[in-house]
Amino acid sequence: MNAQAQTSIISILEPLLSPGRPSCSNEQCADPLCPTHRREELERVLAAARSYVPHERPNIAAKGLAGLIDHTLLRPDATISDVERLCAEATTHRFASVCVNPVFVLLCRSLTAGSDLPLCTTVGFPLGAVSTDTKAAEAEQAIREGAAEIDMVMNIGLLRSRQYRFVSDDIRAVTSIVQKHRRLCKVILETALLSDEEKIRACLLARAAGADFVKTSTGFSSGGATVHDVTLLRLVVGTGTGVKASGGIRTYEDAISMIAAGANRIGTSSGVSIVTREGKG
Repeated sequence: MNAQAQTSIISILEPLLSPGRPSCSNEQCADPLCPTHRREELERVLAAARSYVPHERPNIAAKGLAGLIDHTLLRPDATISDVERLCAEATTHRFASVCVNPVFVLLCRSLTAGSDLPLCTTVGFPLGAVSTDTKAAEAEQAIREGAAEIDMVMNIGLLRSRQYRFVSDDIRAVTSIVQKHRRLCKVILETALLSDEEKIRACLLARAAGADFVKTSTGFSSGGATVHDVTLLRLVVGTGTGVKASGGIRTYEDAISMIAAGANRIGTSSGVSIVTREGKG
């Protein structure tokens, strides 16, 4: 299945980079797939796709996955006792982070005091459709309250409307704050709502705007992470940017498949069952 992403990227980029195409005369062009102004970047992605060889299944023990998992609780009905349990589990199993909605960041900071467990929270969640100023303010407050990692939702509708300058500026407004505080920023693309061409554009915009990771999904849309999407994201962003697979990952086998496809972070509410192999599969 991984090879489908390779084929898709090649079929999209080869025609754009073929000789004889008219040049773009717009010096303010913000389209990340503009072959005139983004040729070098597009050639990098095309070369990566052409040389892609599917990875073999990694040999990682279940417990060894803990350091790749953001132990997540983003349900709207999550209670304080649920968050207390989440933090206790994350500390016990030494997950990569504990990921909660912004209202719980201060509580998690108190619950994890004395540990080195990073706190992750969301910005513009789950739709990505709030104003840029609101996203920036959410990020600033979350970091001030103790968040070490910010998972922001890209403006999906405006990407699909080809408003690339806006989308780029929207992402950069958050990444600049996160970078100022030396924290991590992951950009959620909501891949289930995008075509492969839109996913490529989204990855390139996020990468250029300073994202540390691109992330597949919120877990609240029409679909979650797939091997195809994780492979595509990894080929587009290269090795210098992380890929977080999130949404529908419930078993050890699910997690291993995503890592084999190129994910180096997993977002899941099933972290405990994954690392103890209590989940089916």
